[in-house]
Amino acid sequence: MAMAARWAMIMPIEADRLRLTQLLSPAFPIGAFAHSQGLEAAIAARQVTDESSLRDWVEAVILHGSGRMDATFLIAARAPGADLPALADLARAYMPSQGRAREADELGRAFGTQIAAITGEEPPLLPLPLAVGVATRKLAIGDAEVLALWLQGLAAQLISVAVRFVPLGQSAGQRVLAGLGPLIVQAAADYARLGPDDLGSCTLGADMASMVQETLEVRIFRS
Repeated sequence: MAMAARWAMIMPIEADRLRLTQLLSPAFPIGAFAHSQGLEAAIAARQVTDESSLRDWVEAVILHGSGRMDATFLIAARAPGADLPALADLARAYMPSQGRAREADELGRAFGTQIAAITGEEPPLLPLPLAVGVATRKLAIGDAEVLALWLQGLAAQLISVAVRFVPLGQSAGQRVLAGLGPLIVQAAADYARLGPDDLGSCTLGADMASMVQETLEVRIFRS
């Protein structure tokens, strides 16, 4: 009886962790692989050329750019009673370029389509960070853990761009991702305490690259 009670307590949490891993996996079919957040332009301009410069770029995005901003919106959307239309308008207003805005909306739409296919319920149409926040509300997983997987996915997305376009070897990409682990864990813990009043970013290079990327004559990625 005691063993059955213990499993009854553990299994829902473990099942929620599996669901979270599914939703935030790079393999979740929303098309994130088609977006670089301007990294394509930075690589074309020889600003990112090797492991070291790639790590610097991704670290800046996580600590000062879209990683911090999107994490803040994600946590705000997880809150009960969150004003989702207002948060969506605010998220779009903060986007530094047309490409980044299109990325958030397209991936949010694709994410919602997959959630509907899984659950049978139509979620609201929202930019991706907000859509993820809503989808993870009922999971018995803390904000910091959700954000850690979210930021890991962002890092993996950007590193994949460099692996294909610099190009870097797969092992080099995995070294960069592994090296970012402690930073991601700490950033997730810090961002879990943020709210809409804390919104702000300072990655001018990445923001400008996302604008330049829209004008490249030949480009691989949509943003």
